[in-house]
Amino acid sequence: MGDDAAGFGRTSTEDLRDRAVDLARKRWDLRFFWRLLGLIPAAEAAAGNDRASEASVAQLSGFVYEALSVETDPGVQEALRPVYIQYLVDHGEEADDGGPGTGDPGSDRNGSGATGPVRAPGDEDS
Repeated sequence: MGDDAAGFGRTSTEDLRDRAVDLARKRWDLRFFWRLLGLIPAAEAAAGNDRASEASVAQLSGFVYEALSVETDPGVQEALRPVYIQYLVDHGEEADDGGPGTGDPGSDRNGSGATGPVRAPGDEDS
């Protein structure tokens, strides 16, 4: 659906951005923000800003790392454990040999009963 078909043909991009972000905030639509963050480097590259695109990837990964570092609740960290393991397995990483917290990636080490990845509401496998 194009701008005109949706009735937004005369709306400025700045107004569209402001309205979309405001609506996503009101709806707590994390998926929209996540999608937007993922698209920024590609949009910068499409606009001819290759260096900005590379910088955005580094900056965005820093934001995510910082957000994850702030979460210090051991229960939350344990609930996310299967997600970390699945990512490492999916990308060819191997477990350390013998240190604490290593072992069978499918095992339930925290007694929570969670052995698969934690998913946000509406997540589907692709």
